[in-house]
Amino acid sequence: MDDTERKMTKIAREVSKFTVQTMKEDGIGTAEFDVIHLVRHNPGITQTKVRETLKIDKGAAAKRVASLETKGYLIRKPNPDDGRSQLLYATEKAEKLKNSKAHIESVFYEWLLTELPPEEKAAFCQTLDTLYWKCKLQRRAGFVDVTDYLAQKNPVEERKEADNEAGKISAQ
Repeated sequence: MDDTERKMTKIAREVSKFTVQTMKEDGIGTAEFDVIHLVRHNPGITQTKVRETLKIDKGAAAKRVASLETKGYLIRKPNPDDGRSQLLYATEKAEKLKNSKAHIESVFYEWLLTELPPEEKAAFCQTLDTLYWKCKLQRRAGFVDVTDYLAQKNPVEERKEADNEAGKISAQ
């Protein structure tokens, strides 16, 4: 049984909803912000590389880039090495957004913790830091340990068994 009852995921989902709501007031969605963020950190990136990095299809990448170009967040320049492709660059307008998503999330989490007593907040933040580093090290290792743990839990087989049992009961 999950001791957290997936509450970390549920909190993150609420933060995401607030972030989307707030960013939409500025006329930009989180998916668009992800493109801006990637281009800012990789000036001169191609649309193909954006698509591959963000794991989005060709049409979605084209639509997001075109939208961001129209809104003034990105510009395209011809690729001097390849006459067919274009390179993407963030504009000054995009640079002003650079911390908006992180800032919105940070403010939400700050607000969320305001009612905790200082010692409880400190202990909670220390626990979060421990969990964060465990996650980060696991990602760097290719998620090997958590993949093995998932295989041991094997929820697909458990669901199949539960479905089979439910089928037997309803058939009776």
